[in-house]
Amino acid sequence: MVCSLLFTIFTGNIFSVSQATLHYDVIIIGAGASGLFCAFTAAKRGRRVLVIEKSNKVGKKILMSGGGKCNFTNHFVEADNFISRNPHFCKAALKRYSQWDFISMVEQYDIRYEERDNSRLFCLDSAKNIVEMLLTECEQSGVEIQVKSDITQIKYDQQAESQYQLELLEDKEKRYLSCDSLVVATGALSIPSLGGSGLAYEIAQQFDIALIPRRAGLVPFMFSDGFKSVCERLSGLALEVELSCNGQGFIENILFTHRGLSGPVSLQVSNYWHAGDEISVDLLPYLQVADWLLEAKKKNAKTLLRTLLSKKLAKALVNELQTLFWLALAEKPLAEFSDKQLISIGNQINNWTLKPSATEGYRTAEVTLGGVDTDEISSKTMEVKRQSGLYFIGESLDVTGHLGGYNFQWAWSSGYSAGLNV
Repeated sequence: MVCSLLFTIFTGNIFSVSQATLHYDVIIIGAGASGLFCAFTAAKRGRRVLVIEKSNKVGKKILMSGGGKCNFTNHFVEADNFISRNPHFCKAALKRYSQWDFISMVEQYDIRYEERDNSRLFCLDSAKNIVEMLLTECEQSGVEIQVKSDITQIKYDQQAESQYQLELLEDKEKRYLSCDSLVVATGALSIPSLGGSGLAYEIAQQFDIALIPRRAGLVPFMFSDGFKSVCERLSGLALEVELSCNGQGFIENILFTHRGLSGPVSLQVSNYWHAGDEISVDLLPYLQVADWLLEAKKKNAKTLLRTLLSKKLAKALVNELQTLFWLALAEKPLAEFSDKQLISIGNQINNWTLKPSATEGYRTAEVTLGGVDTDEISSKTMEVKRQSGLYFIGESLDVTGHLGGYNFQWAWSSGYSAGLNV
């Protein structure tokens, strides 16, 4: 657990002369994807770099991502794949270090990978390959990494030889460091069991850097109304649907769970959902169901509606839809449905409106939306415009990618941009 931090803008002697202070050109807080990438990028320029990590190992989020196979980037990366109050901010970094640059590095290390749906790239063997690659780059360039280190204090003195002074707690012993450039790569609030925290926001607030409100992103939906029991009965069922909210829609698999709705499409849409919003599920996105039902009525007049729909959807799901949409006509053949009734049922299947009670929150969220306001940051260097030598990279910033390797690509790109400038 990170100790509470005290950040102050201070002039004069920071630490007692009796306390040995070790100096680095660059100190990076956080040994995740962006932090490690920034570290060896800076070290290759001859900078003396230290990475500080509070947990007992580096790259925890990399190791668990993609079911342990790490969706490390995507063949198609555009600014439109990212959510930010400033949609243009990410462009410079993504251009400076693209998906093709990272793919080239992966290939140089002979890491086997595969392309899955929607151009997502995964390790064939293990996410460990990516972490080992990053650590090898760090080792070869002389980066020092210190794990199990809690930062207890950061101070800034513009007049001092080293602008930033840090106090750390390692095995109950205090350690003092100084640096010219301080990089915040601590991630954000998502998945606290893997080290997610609000440390970056504490640092931003103490240096009077604006923050965009945060919320959980790429996270499953939960329900508290009658639909929750439907989800429980269908738990484990997956199918391709189009899910929409607030004008944003995605076609991918949805997964029914005991809590509600998960799967890639639910995670994507969660980025655009706010408490109280409804979501729309199109169970057959490539079919105008109303027209299909009207035509079926002519050709299969004696067929039960559930029998017909079971050709397109799982029987368990059709039974639930029958209870919701046409229970009174359950045993009637299509011939006894009016056209108006069939049109209504078809429209509901193409536009099933649901109202989540909440998401599962930061506990399972893959990312945190919002964060450090990009208006405060140089898009070319990742340096705070009003605070010399202070940098923010990765998930701490108000830049969130869609599901599909985009958040890792942002980590590589933003880390590289900062590494070239620290």
